[in-house]
Amino acid sequence: MAAYDQAAYDQAVYDPYHSGSRAVQDRVGVREFADHVGRSIGQGIRPVAAAFLELQPMLVLGAADGAGRVWASLLTGAPGFVRATGPRQISVEGGLHESDPLADALAAGAPVGTIALDPRTRRRMRLNGRARPTPRGFVVEADQVFSNCPKYLQKRERYEEVERPSSDAVRRGVQLTDEQRTFIETADTFFLATVHSQGADASHRGGNPGFVRTDSPYELSWPDYSGNSMFLTLGNLTADPRAGLLFLDWTTGTTLQLTGTARTEFAPDGERTVRFTVTEAVETPGASPLRWSAPEYSPANPPPP
Repeated sequence: MAAYDQAAYDQAVYDPYHSGSRAVQDRVGVREFADHVGRSIGQGIRPVAAAFLELQPMLVLGAADGAGRVWASLLTGAPGFVRATGPRQISVEGGLHESDPLADALAAGAPVGTIALDPRTRRRMRLNGRARPTPRGFVVEADQVFSNCPKYLQKRERYEEVERPSSDAVRRGVQLTDEQRTFIETADTFFLATVHSQGADASHRGGNPGFVRTDSPYELSWPDYSGNSMFLTLGNLTADPRAGLLFLDWTTGTTLQLTGTARTEFAPDGERTVRFTVTEAVETPGASPLRWSAPEYSPANPPPP
C-alpha cells in the first residue's frame, strides 16, 4: 500500500452540500447539525479507510448509463480487488459483467458513487468521484470520502463462493413480475444510486423485511428512516429525480436492478416516504458468487409499516 501523510487526507475546507441537500435540511430543520456532521466528509482516503477497502469482497457502484438512466451495480472479487492507490484514488481490478447496465458507462470522467459495505462488521464507506478506465479495470478519483454509522445494517457472515452462471439467464422488463415483487417485499437491504449536476452517489437502505412495499408493478415505496441529517440522497432526488435501485439475494446471489425516478413525500407529522417509479428492471440470477448467512437484524430497525 502506498504511504500516506497527514496533509494528503486532511479535509478540505469546502461545503459538501449542494442546493438540493440544503433545501431538505432546511425543510426538516437540521442545517446546523448537518454542518457539524458534514465535517466528516473529506476528499482524501485515511489509512484506516484504505485498510478497510482491501478486506472487502464487494463494492456497489452508482452511475448513469449512456442514455442517462441511473443504475446501481454490484462488483465482486477477492479481497484486494478494490484498494486505495493514492491519497485520493481507488483502483478496482476487473470490471462490470458484460450484461450489466453500466458495463459501458465508465468512460473517462464519468461521475460515479461507490459504497463498500461489510455485513460481517456492520461497517460501510462511501467514495464519490470520477471514473477512469484502466487496462485491468478502472480507477475513481475521489471528490468525497466518508463513513456512515452502522444503523440499519444487518449482520451476515460470508460462508461460500460459487461460480457465476451464464449471462444468458438475465431477465429484462419494464415492470415488476409477481416473483420480483415478493423478492423486494422480503428484502432487508437495498442500495440506492442518485445523481446531481456535479456527481453521483451510492447509498444503503436497510430495515426489517417488509420495509419496502411494491404498491403496483410500477411503483415501490419505503420509509425514510432517521439518519445522519446530511440528506445527500434525498437532496440529490430534490435536484434530479433519476435513481437506480439494487436488491441482492444474499443466499443465491441473484440481483434485481431497477432504474426510474423517485420523489419524497413529507407528512405533517415529520414522517418521510420515498416513492420510486420503475421504468426498467434487470434480474440476474447468480450475479454474485458470494453466499452469506441468514441475517442478524439491526437493533435500530423500526417495525415495518
